[in-house]
Amino acid sequence: MTHAALLVLADGRFPAGGHAHSGGAEAAVAAGRIRDTGDLEIFCRGRLHTTGLTSAALAAAAAVGLDPVALDEAADARTPSPALRATARKLGRQMLRAARATWPNPELDALARAFPRGVHQPVVLGLAARAAGLGAGEAAHCVAYETVSGPATAAVRLLSLDPFRATAVLARLAPDMDAVAARAEDAARQGIDALPAASAPLLDITAEQHAAWLVRLFAS
Repeated sequence: MTHAALLVLADGRFPAGGHAHSGGAEAAVAAGRIRDTGDLEIFCRGRLHTTGLTSAALAAAAAVGLDPVALDEAADARTPSPALRATARKLGRQMLRAARATWPNPELDALARAFPRGVHQPVVLGLAARAAGLGAGEAAHCVAYETVSGPATAAVRLLSLDPFRATAVLARLAPDMDAVAARAEDAARQGIDALPAASAPLLDITAEQHAAWLVRLFAS
């Protein structure tokens, strides 16, 4: 295992397209639910323990070698919003392209052939972690961090928040990220039927609303 590979995969500069997405933060800002770093912390913690847990478990399951086709179906079943399903596949397609260039691997090539329109992003991330020599825990940690860092970065841009205070929010969430990653890894090792299906209905609703906006800064 190489821990440096985890830094590459979790780096916001990894060309997987995440910078163009706010993780629901843009809609939350517009609705007045995120106004400052205190609100941002509440939003990120809620997202982490719901959709973040679900996504982290899917990634961990892919990293341990569970069937990616079945995992993609499981991801579909856990994503009721058509807008979020489309976003997940678009991000998955971009991540797969970046992962194949970074860590060439037959499993990634087979996934690209099986899903020309894209796979759910957490499934791709888990296989990318596997190709990079990382384990289920590392894949889950990567997703947990991505779940909160994306909205935090977006909120800085949307509200001109102090980036130092926004980063402090991420630091305070570190124990939560560790806990979510541990739960996700444990579930993944029990098989697909044990994967969590934690949801955030308000994120689903606002994702559909956001997708219909004529003017927006972020794709989702």
